[in-house]
Amino acid sequence: MELFNYKKSSDILALSASFTDFTYKKHCHEEYAVGVTLRGIQQYHLDGHYQASHQNGVMLFNREQSHDGSSYDKAGIDYVMLYLKPDVVEEILGRKELRFSTPIVYDPGLARSILMLNHAVQNGQDEAKCSELLFSLVHLLSQSEIDTTTSGPRDGLVRKAKEMMFCRFDDVLKLDDLCSEFNMSKFQFIREFKSQAGISPYQFFLNCKVERARQAIEKHKDIYSAVADCGFVDLTHLNRHFKRVFGVTAYEYMLQLN
Repeated sequence: MELFNYKKSSDILALSASFTDFTYKKHCHEEYAVGVTLRGIQQYHLDGHYQASHQNGVMLFNREQSHDGSSYDKAGIDYVMLYLKPDVVEEILGRKELRFSTPIVYDPGLARSILMLNHAVQNGQDEAKCSELLFSLVHLLSQSEIDTTTSGPRDGLVRKAKEMMFCRFDDVLKLDDLCSEFNMSKFQFIREFKSQAGISPYQFFLNCKVERARQAIEKHKDIYSAVADCGFVDLTHLNRHFKRVFGVTAYEYMLQLN
């Protein structure tokens, strides 16, 4: 059985999930993602490194950090996840960014804060309550997790390449343009991007299209405009890629938000 229940407040997307055989395709999110494993063992590769979150494990994902995901065994897993907008997090922290240095922690207080906020969003509690819970959670996350190191030159390459891809997500990936910008051959660029981002340029570009389609669905509640505006061939094409990242089709996601 697969269960992926998405609910949204003004600042937070909350997921409650339960599955046995489903496997997430490698992807990344523009938001910070924090969650708690409630049952079973949740396994995934994070930037190429194997991770296993057991019961009560708090999972911490940095922005644009590539990962997949599945249950360790046939017993399956139950978990919750929150997706936090970067601009909201920075506003709460006074323009600082979060940077998680540890992918999984076992912190009862932090787990409780995540579960309380997830419960509030899933049950449609008022925005003031959700905002207060979010404020408390972000400050808990920031107490030991802020990293103020500056990015190096190779990080700059990936950052600029991502910015270029964000500007043309409704089109095909112009790999030649990217290679020309950085004076690299096609295979040099792919190797450099993948070594830094943990995901290939094409996978990242496709992920951008899926993320933009999700945002368009949330904003307009019109799935066919999301198909057209984000460069998918048809609804089947969007649904197939959407399910690999979010566990539900784009159409199912739209129904959950209504």
